Amino acid sequence: MSIDQHVEQPGGLVWFKSSHSGTNGGDCVEVAVGPGAVCVRDSKAVADGPVLRVGRDEWAAFVALAAV
Repeated sequence: MSIDQHVEQPGGLVWFKSSHSGTNGGDCVEVAVGPGAVCVRDSKAVADGPVLRVGRDEWAAFVALAAV
């Protein structure tokens, strides 16, 4: 998996999603690193959907557990 697909949105966040997501929709999340937090959103609801903000330490712990 790589994160070579990205989109910059107003507010300065650059959103990344897995290259395995393809371009035909489907279920995917996008991630952006902001000041002091990591932001996560549903790629299908980018215009008006919610954004989950978590601290960088919490994100690192999540990623470490997900990799197990």
